[in-house]
Amino acid sequence: MNDEPRDTAPVTGHALIQSYLRTLDGSPGVYRMLDAQARVLYVGKARNLRARVSSYARPGGHTGRIARMIRETASMMFLTTATETEALLLEQNLIKQLKPRYNVLLRDDKSFPNILVSKDHPYPQIRKHRGAKTEKGAYYGPFASAGAVNRTLNQLQKVFLLRNCSDSVFESRTRPCLLYQIKRCSAPCVDYISEADYAASVKDAERFLAGRSTRVQQTLKEQMAEASAALEFERAAALRDRIKALTQVQTSQGINPRTVTEADVIALHLENGQACVQVFFIRAGQNWGNRDFYPRVGADVEEAEVLEAFIGQFYDTKEPPRRLILSHPIENADLMEEALTDKLGRKVSLAVPKRGEKAELVDGALRNARETLARKMAETATQGKLLKGLAEAFDLEAPPQRIEVYDNSHIQGQDAVGAMIVSGPEGLVKNQYRKFNIRGENLTPGDDFGMMKEVLERRFKRLLREDPDRAEGHWPDLLLIDGGAGQVSAVNGILEDLGVADLPVIGVAKGPDRDHGKEEFHRPGKRPVALPRNDPVLYFVQRLRDEAHRYAIGTHRARRAKAVGATPLDEVPGVGAARKRALLAHFGSAKAVSRANLADLRAVEGVSQRLAEKIYAHFQES
Repeated sequence: MNDEPRDTAPVTGHALIQSYLRTLDGSPGVYRMLDAQARVLYVGKARNLRARVSSYARPGGHTGRIARMIRETASMMFLTTATETEALLLEQNLIKQLKPRYNVLLRDDKSFPNILVSKDHPYPQIRKHRGAKTEKGAYYGPFASAGAVNRTLNQLQKVFLLRNCSDSVFESRTRPCLLYQIKRCSAPCVDYISEADYAASVKDAERFLAGRSTRVQQTLKEQMAEASAALEFERAAALRDRIKALTQVQTSQGINPRTVTEADVIALHLENGQACVQVFFIRAGQNWGNRDFYPRVGADVEEAEVLEAFIGQFYDTKEPPRRLILSHPIENADLMEEALTDKLGRKVSLAVPKRGEKAELVDGALRNARETLARKMAETATQGKLLKGLAEAFDLEAPPQRIEVYDNSHIQGQDAVGAMIVSGPEGLVKNQYRKFNIRGENLTPGDDFGMMKEVLERRFKRLLREDPDRAEGHWPDLLLIDGGAGQVSAVNGILEDLGVADLPVIGVAKGPDRDHGKEEFHRPGKRPVALPRNDPVLYFVQRLRDEAHRYAIGTHRARRAKAVGATPLDEVPGVGAARKRALLAHFGSAKAVSRANLADLRAVEGVSQRLAEKIYAHFQES
């Protein structure tokens, strides 16, 4: 008998997965496959966990992607659920949270804007709204983009003459604003329209947004005929213009479906290991725009897997419509219908039409998906050439996969902000942009070096804390700084102090006479260089520098505007936006509020005795 210890290699792959089978039963649930460093490779759901996992234990019959995943699997985790629907929902939540390498992943998951008709004012406001639907009012949407909402709002103002100003501006008006002069508002702020007539306009606007525009047009036509018969030609002309604007709204929406009132049309195109999903939003029988998405997929995935993953992740944080019209069938359509029905609280159906108008809608969406993916692939190829040229021009080891560009913006040190933009193989990565409100109390106003130091220290200390092994893809391969030799030297010193001096740093400085096109590029310990004036790499760097500058200025302006709009009332506990508006409308200014006595404060609508005492005490202490 040999008692000498033997080195045994860790079990991975098929053998490891086989070892889990004896502990599993036929329950529904979710499984995770992890590599040797405990990083999640894949998250999946199963109606029967034992049967699903046993399919991975077989040595053959897998696609290349799944075979690689099995080989890398060093451990697994399991969580049983009461139903398969719960497993589906949990799977999608874990995929979005963990971003496993081998799952289909929806990378762009922003909210969509709506139109809000407020209901908390005698003269309701109509405006764009994004985010949680917490305000009292009627919501119409979603629209595919802010541009689609703005175009519709612009035309609706011409047709229904509804206000879009804030309540505080409305209360403070003593004469009509410019919108009234250009026939975009009926000036309810100065009583140029009665409350009843304004309410009728609001109802007409809601009818249109709900898809009942025929009745609105007929009413306007009848009113125009009556005005013309009464020889009120100016009023008749105004009504004619409103009818024309209403027609333009319908025209700008493109072809509206005749038989589909509420649906999302979802079409997928796969090509060369890349995917594009087009989503058309149809509400109230109107086409409210479309958006394209590019989920991360593998080279050997099929349409059913991509589309099912997209639907599950897309509607995880969004309200689904009554119907989804798909370009391809998905594997668990009944399960997805059940999950979405539970989420919406009413029946949601999935359909893959073969003929008729719904099939035409899918064909149009597919054509868009095919064309946009072709454009994106061409742009990506161009971007790849630029990154390769950038590496060659500045002696980088390889084309950078993540470029971070930094800039500051302020006015004599006031409302200072730092900005970081990100670019990679697919262009600008806007969901990775970051802004930094400069906090340094000891900074000299206008100290750009000090501001840049604070920004970089905050950025890289967080990276060192959250991803010290640089394994998550958040570390840059190249830093671009707007500045010359001094800025580059300072940045390099900051990085050395943080222990990350291995990152390439390039400063972009204006050349002689600060001429755009004669930039000089500075690197630590090297002489400045310039690129030929017509070099595409030069234009590429200029675009990155200008984008960082644009983002920094926009962030600074937003912070400055917020500071300008601030009042001492913002510091009073218990005074929110509504009570702040009521106090300002009643007293005329924050200064007058600070001087008011308890009785006057109590007279303001919505201000209780307790709140009045709190406001009074706050200003007395001040």
